[in-house]
Amino acid sequence: MGAKPNSLRKERNVNFQYILIGVCIVIALYLAVLPLIFLLYGSFTTKETISSPNVLTFLNYIEAYSNWQTYALIWNSVKFALGTMSVAFVIGTFLAWVTERTNTPFKSVFFSLSILPLVTPGILFAVSWIMLASPGSGIFNTLLQNLFNTDYVFFNVYSLGGMIFVEGLLYSPMAFLFMTAAFRAMDPSLEESAMMSGAKLWKIVYHVTLKGIWPAVFTVLLLLFVSSMESFEIPALLGLPAGYNVLTSGIYRAINSYPPNVGLGSTYSVSLLVILSVGIYFQTKLANKGSKYSTMTGKAFRPSQIDLGKWRYATAGISLVYFFVVMFLPFLVLLWTSLQPYYRAPSLSALETLTLKNYDYVFSYPAIGRAFFNSFSLAILAATIVMIITAVTSWIIIKTRIRWRYMLDNLVSLPLVFPGIVFGLALMITYLNFNIGVYGTVWILLILYLTKFLPMGLRYNTTSMIQIHKELEESALMSGAQWLSMFRRITIPLLIPGFVTGWIYVAIMTTRELSGSVMLYSPGSEVVSVVIWEMWDNGQFTQLSALGVIFMLSLLLIVIVLQIISRKLGIKQGK
Repeated sequence: MGAKPNSLRKERNVNFQYILIGVCIVIALYLAVLPLIFLLYGSFTTKETISSPNVLTFLNYIEAYSNWQTYALIWNSVKFALGTMSVAFVIGTFLAWVTERTNTPFKSVFFSLSILPLVTPGILFAVSWIMLASPGSGIFNTLLQNLFNTDYVFFNVYSLGGMIFVEGLLYSPMAFLFMTAAFRAMDPSLEESAMMSGAKLWKIVYHVTLKGIWPAVFTVLLLLFVSSMESFEIPALLGLPAGYNVLTSGIYRAINSYPPNVGLGSTYSVSLLVILSVGIYFQTKLANKGSKYSTMTGKAFRPSQIDLGKWRYATAGISLVYFFVVMFLPFLVLLWTSLQPYYRAPSLSALETLTLKNYDYVFSYPAIGRAFFNSFSLAILAATIVMIITAVTSWIIIKTRIRWRYMLDNLVSLPLVFPGIVFGLALMITYLNFNIGVYGTVWILLILYLTKFLPMGLRYNTTSMIQIHKELEESALMSGAQWLSMFRRITIPLLIPGFVTGWIYVAIMTTRELSGSVMLYSPGSEVVSVVIWEMWDNGQFTQLSALGVIFMLSLLLIVIVLQIISRKLGIKQGK
């Protein structure tokens, strides 16, 4: 008699799983696939007048690819991405090698500092380097010109080299974190064997270390290339004034021209999607063949350290200078500028004009308070919804044997291919044609953030879900628990450490997002990154700096508090 209720319960749970996967697929299709369809539709349509209906046409592609400027945009984007990738990879890999493979002092401090650049939004990083290295009034040029009594321009951030340098610094912490993980996972006995055979240090690093972690190297290079191709802030702030355009700035200019050329912007967006899709395809292919390069086995190994001798102090000094340049210098220049009535380089005479009026402006201006409320409210909502949806999605992918479940993984990961500005344009076209009342409101920004960061939330939850043994859930289900009760009382508590870490990441990335937000905001729905963009466009450099200082300190405080909470939850889960 008892078997029948159990079989009914089991049948109910199986049916619920199918309903669950159906709901998740519908959400993924709505968030990720629908905007792609409308983006493609937008690239094949045009309007005779603003009020006339859309007309299907190939004219957008003919206009784009019969113009040499399109090929210049693509070539500029590739050059910029390759340069940024090289700078970020060299810096990040060097610091990771120093931290993981050498006896350089203060290594634990370096790793802790690597988290902090997350609180510097790309637009503020770009603005700070404009104040530092612009050819006319940059602090570096002013100080050196006064020192050597010359008009020579030592630094010009408004150039391809300046763009690559600033973007490379911005992405170098990403390369550092990825390469640190790769060095930790590699068996150091291979390097020890080479060292005992008398190989020189540079040969060990090149022939053993880097070749041993080649999949990780190639993955990081592709990730940096893709991230640079879709970058908007640096090309817009540094490239546009110099007349150096890339695909993302070309999309922005097409949409913000008068009248807006949505069809051309969509065509540029499709071109960028194709380029990024090729890069992500090769990254996935390499990941699937990663076992060929495995160096970790069932045998335990301990991390080894290369004795650098006196050079260890040089590597420590280089690392400290790097973190000062990447993290503290941008903040200090913003802080200095925020205390001035107008932008000027540091000097003794400038100390006499220090003022807090810019902070009074920030705290008294209504739009800024609304922007802070919008930013942090959207961050909390987006992070919470993303992590809940991806927790369920990761359970379906990892814990079930439902056919086609990996299609769900591909659908949720689709936004990885979308640069922020492209997805912003796709959503704009979608909700102009599919009017459900969200266009021109703060809710369209929430849809943007949900979709853009779904893949990141899935990665965090999947990593934690893999570590939960299936027997724990099976025991609960066999004891008569419903699926929802099992998921709420067993799976979610065990997911908490990864869940909270992913929540922190998504929340911080949401507050920093600009490229998509600048395409979709309207009066009343501004977020802080958009207000900073508008202030820069209006020439309000000192007020912008005050807002940037407050914003960065707010993000830093939130990161510290959330990390403390995350550690406590992690310890609790480990008991």
